[in-house]
Amino acid sequence: MHDAGGLYDLSLEVPQVPLGLHLVAGLTGFADAGSAVSQLGQYLLDTLEVREIVTFDTDALLDYRARRPTIFFDQDHLTEYTPLKLSLYLAKDELGQPFLLLTGFEPDFQWERFSQAILQLVDRYQVKDTTWVHAIPMPVPHTRPIGVTVSGNRAELIDSLSVWKPRTQAPGNALHLLEYRLSALGHPTAGFVLLVPHYLADTEFPMAAITALESISAATGLIFPTDRLREENRTFLAKVDEQVEGNQELQRLVGTLEARHDSYMEDNPLPSPLVDESGELPNADSIAAELEKFLANRRDND
Repeated sequence: MHDAGGLYDLSLEVPQVPLGLHLVAGLTGFADAGSAVSQLGQYLLDTLEVREIVTFDTDALLDYRARRPTIFFDQDHLTEYTPLKLSLYLAKDELGQPFLLLTGFEPDFQWERFSQAILQLVDRYQVKDTTWVHAIPMPVPHTRPIGVTVSGNRAELIDSLSVWKPRTQAPGNALHLLEYRLSALGHPTAGFVLLVPHYLADTEFPMAAITALESISAATGLIFPTDRLREENRTFLAKVDEQVEGNQELQRLVGTLEARHDSYMEDNPLPSPLVDESGELPNADSIAAELEKFLANRRDND
């Protein structure tokens, strides 16, 4: 295996990084329901004091044909090229508490080498614990709080916050591998999977980002500003509710999702909040179809 240290460069502008900080991670790639991870990363970079301390080698990790960078064209010439980035930042929360933030694209290549690179940085900065988030679409109602499934080795978080504990196989991502490697070393690690309503999976659902921030706070004690996101969420949900209220079929389907969700949360012997007694998933495809006009209009007006 090639030297993992060759995957990244350390910034010379931040020579002193405090030791023993929390590491928070969220990488965009496979499955980002409600744009939870992309919103989270951009929101933290926009609202907090951050300094880049490590940059990763994009050419070694990114499949440009799968995720093409953006170029800007002005009538007859190119004016700007915006490459994708994967970086580690030294950040401060709303109270000035420092922590490490890993954000950017999920590597397409060299996962093992990337994991070893992060392990080197965890050792270098004597990281206290690692918390990461991602989001998947699930047939759950938007009228209830977004639930989470917690993985890792922090039993107190799993016991108190994990609302669904399935035994299943699922496609992995690069941070799953990192969690696996960190857990094997006994490093305190927690991964939060946000269960986002599947009919809102292709939107920028502000509540998904809020839930990601709340999950990180629960794991680390870090405090983040959320006023802007909460205001955006109120506006977003008002438009969704308007679409639902105008269609009886949508009301019935959302009601079905609510009933099954509430039954599960009340310790009903259903094996999952997603199924009924017969083990069938609710047919919520009509929700996505009816909401298409709203989502299309939101993209056009945004």
